Amino acid sequence: MDTAAAPAEADTPDARYAALAARDARFDGRFFVGVTSTGIYCRPVCRVRLPLQRNCRFFGNAASAEQAGFRPCLRCRPELAPGLSFTDSSQVLAQHAARLMEQAVMEGQPVSLPGVAGRLGVTDRHLRRIFQEAHGVSPIDFLTTQRLLLAKRLLTDTAMPVTHVALASGYGSVRRFNAAFAERYRLSPSALRREPAGPEAGAPVRSPRGAMPAGRGRARPSPAQPVLRLGYRPPFDVPGVLRFFAQRAVPGIEAVDGLSLRRTLVMPHGAEALAGWLELRFVPERHEVHVTLSPAFVPVLGAALQRVRHALDLDADPALVDPVLATLPMVPVPGIRLAGSFDGFETAMRVVLGQQVTVAAARTLARRIAERFGEAIETPFADLVRLPPTPAAIAQADPEEIGRLGIVRQRVRALQALAAEVHAGRIALHRGAPLAATMAAMQALPGIGEWTAQLIALRALAWPDAFPSTDIGLLNALGTRDVAAVLAQAEAWRPWRGYAVMRLWQHLETLK
Repeated sequence: MDTAAAPAEADTPDARYAALAARDARFDGRFFVGVTSTGIYCRPVCRVRLPLQRNCRFFGNAASAEQAGFRPCLRCRPELAPGLSFTDSSQVLAQHAARLMEQAVMEGQPVSLPGVAGRLGVTDRHLRRIFQEAHGVSPIDFLTTQRLLLAKRLLTDTAMPVTHVALASGYGSVRRFNAAFAERYRLSPSALRREPAGPEAGAPVRSPRGAMPAGRGRARPSPAQPVLRLGYRPPFDVPGVLRFFAQRAVPGIEAVDGLSLRRTLVMPHGAEALAGWLELRFVPERHEVHVTLSPAFVPVLGAALQRVRHALDLDADPALVDPVLATLPMVPVPGIRLAGSFDGFETAMRVVLGQQVTVAAARTLARRIAERFGEAIETPFADLVRLPPTPAAIAQADPEEIGRLGIVRQRVRALQALAAEVHAGRIALHRGAPLAATMAAMQALPGIGEWTAQLIALRALAWPDAFPSTDIGLLNALGTRDVAAVLAQAEAWRPWRGYAVMRLWQHLETLK
């Protein structure tokens, strides 16, 4: 695909039509197109015949297209499009609200607008106003679209019974779900499964290869193991992201193999905890990640996919980030991503273990903790045999036992204090958590200072402007020990200083 034919920006109807004609994946998720002659709305990468421009209406999000009466395309599948990145603009509060609602839907949790407003520190009336201004739809319309697009994904990509799909999508009854689905899409849920989707949506997904020798084994998914697709905007520094995870992979919990990353995970499901695994495989020619999940995760598919999107930063928009990173004093690498988190507490624990030690040493300490406090699990993969430790396991452990693993007393206190707060629900470590309050709560704990809080914000909270200015790797990459000078220099990288940190770390690796 020649993306040079499309404009660098797509803020006018003519520019968006040019991007649509070029099927430019850089604009995937940045707008959707409704075709008045068919009543269907599509992603700009849709492979159908190009509609006439006079028949095209452009929308900033899927909810706006659906509010205007358009139905989602069964070929390009709008639910696969990447989301929008956070910025430091005046719209950040509305974007944060959308993220909280989307996360609740994916986790199958009830959504209360007053509850969302309360978490953001505003009234629900104020939230409705700024949400409408930012997104062009009401919070209720946005929420309905998120629920129905999740249901559409589950109906298309899994064999879940319609009853389970309804519950996973946030509907209390099948009757309400069927009515909402038919009203919005003019199609019943069961009929969707019989509808031909065309080659773009129905293209075969290559299954993982057969079993390989121990340590690098891959397993062929059974029919109960769903394989789902997630889109991203190119360019994407796939080698850089996989190298980052490979250097920090804890044996038994995670592994990187070629274009694939696989790991074990514990997912909450109501009062229960579901243990399983997932495998992610990059498919660069399609600008997608294909995700194979443990059958245990079928009830929490939406939440699991959200974690994948966060961990791989699939919603990033390089058109916004790359021009800022071009000012860094090194050769640019297109498509830098924030290596995020599959498990917020696990990532925060590794950050604490990494205080004043090398990446390799922190990995060794994480392995020891996992072997002692992480439960064993059976998986189809020879190199995935253990679950990451839970906050409860660390909080309730004997401090002396943790210390015998080679962890100094100050670090033990920090680990257990953070684990206790997360286990009690007083600190949440995910990308929907309130940034300022969470940062303050963490820094009130013993052994957690600005450096630690900034790194946790970078990876577990997905804050793109996080900047651990005293990080020794960052300072080495810039060739200085003058923190004040670095902070002044970094002003040019706002609001994407976190991406600058990732590029500086990457550059440091090339110097070794």
